[in-house]
Amino acid sequence: MNYTCNIAQATEVAARSSSLLLSLPFDMAREQYASAVRAGLIEASMLAGAQFERTLSSIETATLGPWARRV
Repeated sequence: MNYTCNIAQATEVAARSSSLLLSLPFDMAREQYASAVRAGLIEASMLAGAQFERTLSSIETATLGPWARRV
């Protein structure tokens, strides 16, 4: 058996799972923003949406560092 490959795969899966778990609050913020726009609480604006996304992405990168998602 090739245990090195299995350990590497397990490490990769664990890292990916951790990244997804750590990014959950940011995904929730995106969903809340979208829900507020749909409900009419925030004006539907492409510029405002882009600014929100840039700001949230910057906060995510600053908070999570190397575990932040890259697009």
